[in-house]
Amino acid sequence: MAIEEKILNVSKEIVVKFIEVGRVSPASFPETFKDVYRAVKEAVEEGAPPEDADDE
Repeated sequence: MAIEEKILNVSKEIVVKFIEVGRVSPASFPETFKDVYRAVKEAVEEGAPPEDADDE
């Protein structure tokens, strides 16, 4: 599974959980999903090892 697909799935699961516990309404799903997706993607990118880490 590609990293983008994993980010998408994690973001979806987070927003669905927020809806289940009442923190987000289904009507606000699109905007909330965008915000969560960006946050997850940024977290993954910040935590990723440098691309040239294998060169050492």
